[in-house]
Amino acid sequence: MATALITGSSRGIGAAIALRLAKDGFDIALNDLSEDSFKDNDIISKIKEAGVNCEYFCADVSDYAQCEAMVKAITEKMGGLDVLVNNAGITKDGLMARMSEDQYDMVIKVNQKSVFNMMKLCGNIFMKQRHGKIVNLASVAGLYGNPGQINYSASKAAIIGMTKTIAKELGSRNVNVNAVAPGFIKTPMTDKLTDKQREAMLSLIAMKRYGMPEEIAGVVSFLVSDDASYVTGQVIEISGGLSM
Repeated sequence: MATALITGSSRGIGAAIALRLAKDGFDIALNDLSEDSFKDNDIISKIKEAGVNCEYFCADVSDYAQCEAMVKAITEKMGGLDVLVNNAGITKDGLMARMSEDQYDMVIKVNQKSVFNMMKLCGNIFMKQRHGKIVNLASVAGLYGNPGQINYSASKAAIIGMTKTIAKELGSRNVNVNAVAPGFIKTPMTDKLTDKQREAMLSLIAMKRYGMPEEIAGVVSFLVSDDASYVTGQVIEISGGLSM
């Protein structure tokens, strides 16, 4: 059975992707920073209800050595690796004039460097076995920019460029590399918005609603399936028509 690793997958979009891929028949390797992320959390039991194996692996994916140890542990414990979904990410928002260097550097490190770490390590495995799928989580902020998010927008724009580059580097080895660019998705983060902020955002969306994590997961499911065997280097926007 094929194995999929989803980074930052204890909750939110990452957990939704993990659960969808489990229903598709993949064994699932979950990842987050610490064991605390999986306490009082039913994602593992939900995945196992799909009849697949599920293990969690704690690592800071912005740290190359921790990524290296995690990938080694996954291949040893789960018998291999076939799919990588780079989902882990953070925000530290603020207008550029007020943003600290630490705020900028931390977002770049977690959001962008982690993608390099994981694509390099998993890409080496995929090249040797001559098959593999990589899906990177970008964002509409990386496509169009977003005030107050110069760090986040920079990291997500970089992921788009990285996706296209590695798709070209690994394509001859039958490795597909794509990205999805979610828009406004209903998460605990959007739940904290005021009614005025929520209305302002919804006014920009053609479908006049937020997306759901499961709708991101559905597109990722397609990209890692055999149906997408000739799709690589693409960025699929999932925004309800935000850019129209």
